[in-house]
Amino acid sequence: MKEYDVRDISLAPMGHEKIEWVRHNMPLLNGLEKEFRETKPFAGVKISLSIHMEAKTAYLCLVLAAGGAELRATGSNVLSTQDDVAAALADSGVSVFAYHGATEEEYEKHIEMCLGHKPNIVIDDGGDLVGMLHGKRTDLASDVWGGCEETTTGIIRLKAMESEGVLKFPMVAVNDANCKHLFDNRYGTGQSVWDSIMRNTNLIIASKTVVVVGYGWCSRGIAMRADALGARVIITEIDPVKAIEARMDGYDVMPMKDAAPKGDIFVSATGCCKTITTEHMLTMKDGAILANAGHFNCEVDMEGLEKEAVSKKESRANVMGYKLKNGKTVHVIGEGRLVNIAAADGHPAEIMDLSFAVQALSAMYIKEHHKELPLGVVDVSAEIDDKIARRKLAAWGTEIDTLTEEQEKYLHSWQL
Repeated sequence: MKEYDVRDISLAPMGHEKIEWVRHNMPLLNGLEKEFRETKPFAGVKISLSIHMEAKTAYLCLVLAAGGAELRATGSNVLSTQDDVAAALADSGVSVFAYHGATEEEYEKHIEMCLGHKPNIVIDDGGDLVGMLHGKRTDLASDVWGGCEETTTGIIRLKAMESEGVLKFPMVAVNDANCKHLFDNRYGTGQSVWDSIMRNTNLIIASKTVVVVGYGWCSRGIAMRADALGARVIITEIDPVKAIEARMDGYDVMPMKDAAPKGDIFVSATGCCKTITTEHMLTMKDGAILANAGHFNCEVDMEGLEKEAVSKKESRANVMGYKLKNGKTVHVIGEGRLVNIAAADGHPAEIMDLSFAVQALSAMYIKEHHKELPLGVVDVSAEIDDKIARRKLAAWGTEIDTLTEEQEKYLHSWQL
């Protein structure tokens, strides 16, 4: 019998409906599930997975389980777990340890329980599984062949570990795959962040000034969609090349100290800490709205805000208003946590179909090649990216051209 620690197993029927909805809209995972049922590529393999526990993730878990994996799963944020989905996944026979609103201590316990079967492969989102395997529970790391990392923040942590020479096993940088960051980070984040902000505030975006912190792939998507919704967009950056890109894409670029008094809505997506500080907040308009689209809740300085505020009250569900000592109020969505999933449903199913196909095939790559892979961060193979892209086009019924022999020869010759 499988273990689980979920809020209420009786919620499973609602969760099953959510999973069926995304299953219908994830043709790549549909194809992999069919293949895995026949070939059982993960038979006898133990996998631990920590990704935001909602319907798309649950379907990825079911696909891996169909391949024969002995799977344990947990969430990667205390607010992103959907209790009905966690219950449905447990009801399907997967060992699940997650519930919405867990304390930090409960969240850490769930991470530990997820690793309790001493996995061969870890699938991580933000680096909490890997962090525990290199910290509190190094005793659970002995059987790990390697793993996959889903997000930018996790890659930052892994590269820091790699540079210090402490990473114990190879980790595939799923986030850096073309079929992940070009679409998930840009189009997925771009749509889901504004979905969350609009549903939680019920305010119009057109006519407002939106300040986007950073101009990486996630921020580009956020800025692009804000622009399309009719907002004036300001970008803040530390990288001069990205600042040039933002200018050439048509946005204003300035330091946060100058942007803070101008913005109506602020969204940070950098993977760094304290990009929006209390000093910035004190210069903001009364009623300014703050949201974080980075993995951890440290981009908006929530600790400083809690100390600076003279009072706070819930303005709407998922929106907390903080009255500052200067009499102005700033509103924070989702406790400053990952706004598009802590206070909404996350990326669209079709986008996560691409990302989770990369995850599944990268897990297979780890299983097949871990003996020859070096310790450290490993790129997703070009073959995996190409395979997924071609399958996605086929699912759309879209055809592309193929090079002729003459063209192939021309492109590989220096004699023109």
